Amino acid sequence: MNLPRSTHPYYPGIDGLRAIAVMAVVLYHLDGAWLPGGFSGVDVFFVISGFVVSGSVGSRAPEGLLTFTTRFLARRLRRIAPALIACLVVTALVVAVLVPDAWLSRRNQVTGRFAFFGFSNVAMVRFSNDYFSPVAEFNPYTHTWSLGVEEQFYLLFPLIFCLWAWGGRRRTVSVAATALLTLLSFGFACWSGEHDPTRAFYLLPTRFWEIGAGVLLYQVTQLLDQRGRGTTRMPEHWSSRWAFASAGLVAFGMLASTPQSFPAPGALPSVLGTCGLLAFMRRAPHQDGLMAALSSRPLVAIGRLSYSLYLWHWPVFVVFRWTVGLEALPLQLLALAMAIVLAVISYRCIETPIRKSAMLGTLRSGVTVALGAAALAAGLWTMKGITHSQAELSVSTVTREARDWYPDDGRVTRETTRCAVMVDEERLARGLVRTFSSRGCVPRRDSPDVYVVGDSHAVALGETFAAYARDTGATVRLYDNDGCPFLSLDPRRDDTPNCARSSALVIDRLTARLREGDVVFLPSLRMPRYLDQWATVPGKPIDDAIFSDEGTRRLAMSAARAGPVLDRIAATGARVVIMAPNLLLKLPLFRCADPYDAVNPVCAAGPDVDRAHFETLRRPMFDALERLADARPGLTIWDAFPVLCPPSATCHAYRDGHPLFFDGDHLSGYANRLLLPSFKAAMRSAVPGR
Repeated sequence: MNLPRSTHPYYPGIDGLRAIAVMAVVLYHLDGAWLPGGFSGVDVFFVISGFVVSGSVGSRAPEGLLTFTTRFLARRLRRIAPALIACLVVTALVVAVLVPDAWLSRRNQVTGRFAFFGFSNVAMVRFSNDYFSPVAEFNPYTHTWSLGVEEQFYLLFPLIFCLWAWGGRRRTVSVAATALLTLLSFGFACWSGEHDPTRAFYLLPTRFWEIGAGVLLYQVTQLLDQRGRGTTRMPEHWSSRWAFASAGLVAFGMLASTPQSFPAPGALPSVLGTCGLLAFMRRAPHQDGLMAALSSRPLVAIGRLSYSLYLWHWPVFVVFRWTVGLEALPLQLLALAMAIVLAVISYRCIETPIRKSAMLGTLRSGVTVALGAAALAAGLWTMKGITHSQAELSVSTVTREARDWYPDDGRVTRETTRCAVMVDEERLARGLVRTFSSRGCVPRRDSPDVYVVGDSHAVALGETFAAYARDTGATVRLYDNDGCPFLSLDPRRDDTPNCARSSALVIDRLTARLREGDVVFLPSLRMPRYLDQWATVPGKPIDDAIFSDEGTRRLAMSAARAGPVLDRIAATGARVVIMAPNLLLKLPLFRCADPYDAVNPVCAAGPDVDRAHFETLRRPMFDALERLADARPGLTIWDAFPVLCPPSATCHAYRDGHPLFFDGDHLSGYANRLLLPSFKAAMRSAVPGR
């Protein structure tokens, strides 16, 4: 059954406008400094989508809601799904081969799975993954958020537009409903932008107004045409002013938009400008200078390629960031060329043949929808299979030598069939507790039970805790402090409202369970880091942060605040072992472990650290810990630094070819095993008489 063709006229300038929008987005993603507001190209797409989708069904004969919906969705699936499935599956395969699993990449594949059915924007909100954060730049599926908004709109569109299709006075009701929803969405977007910017940026209720503006423009212009007013041609001088004012608004949006005001009112110039240009296209003669430029063959060709180019450019750029880097101009040009080639292949070999297939055009719309859903499900199943096979597919050293790089995540560690370490998890109001205990192992009564409080740096010692429980028969309880450190002596980290509440709950729970002879172990970063997993930390150099008057004041203030907390723990009869500031690297080691990473600028600092200089950097923190220990006989310091960096001129990131760290400051699995004897000795010596 052939789907009805729309009688809505084709305007080449719309493809030209699509070209401008996609080029703005691509340039922004390549280097945000080139076009600071280039992300507003997505807003141009939203308006065009509302206008064009309305035109594609606006001239249909009246039909029932179910028939209208299935026909509409069938056309949308044939247009969107094939290229999307190909892009998601190929991206998943390339990522599995080249990108190791890490905190920076952990949410990526989940986002990709949501993208198959148009909900990656919901995943972004769920993970609090801000579009403008550095983390989003390493997710190859970030860009699919906008497809999610459109696909969710397509589910809602038939309910809104069916009244229009029925004609007569119902069209006026449809226009009023669209206008009301658009205004409500705009108001909600303005409010949400102040209270929850991430939700405001990603979700349909705060983005509906942009697509709704395109729908409303189509409806209003059609009503004017019906009443004989829509074909009245503007005087040439007014037409030109209208066109250039509209183009100026779009240009302003792409040059001057800032993340802080999006989506409302920040997207307003782009939305109004796009509406103005679309209205101008219906009235202005084709020979008009601006219209001729937008209708030029190069822009129209790019516009027709825009969907495929939008799909493919972002994964290519992200894979470059993960591997060789995307900072140098030659690499940027190479990435752009690869994206264009993939987009052309996708457009010619996947998108266009399926969209124009005569055989698929003969199918009933319900069958087309079912086949589209099945294809999406098959793509999702394929992606899951690729993810689960990453260990076999990957060429990354990190994945291939996972035991050296990743500490045991604490589920189950088995040494023999009779001796195992079991890990129980209990989720708290904030954070969770992991309890490591041995089963079937020979207990040794010379070691205390250990309570650990900390953030990811405590979790990175999970293999050490599991081995300690296995070897001693003692129990280790790890309080994963809701992503917060505990007594890191850095008020910028400890004293945030979230971390202050979390730490207060942990200390209440901890002191209620502690008994004499237990040990509380407090690992933490305790120094400004050189870099995160994505890039160098911006701001002052570490030297300035540590030795400035402000740094000295903060350290003294934090040490004074730590005293009462330590005294409260000591009152239970438990002992405290606090971890000294450990070695920091100047590169994220897991991103620099393979030959194809060698030219990435993030690896430029190299894997070695000057020992004498680092000793100087950690001295103020170490002195502060020693003063706390001198005042409290029940407090001792465990220093892993001499084990990881034996006396020499240089500290190395590797020992006998094995990594000591996973990134710049989290310990590796190999380092866990290297530190185990020292850790066991520190726990035993913390309790007199052991």
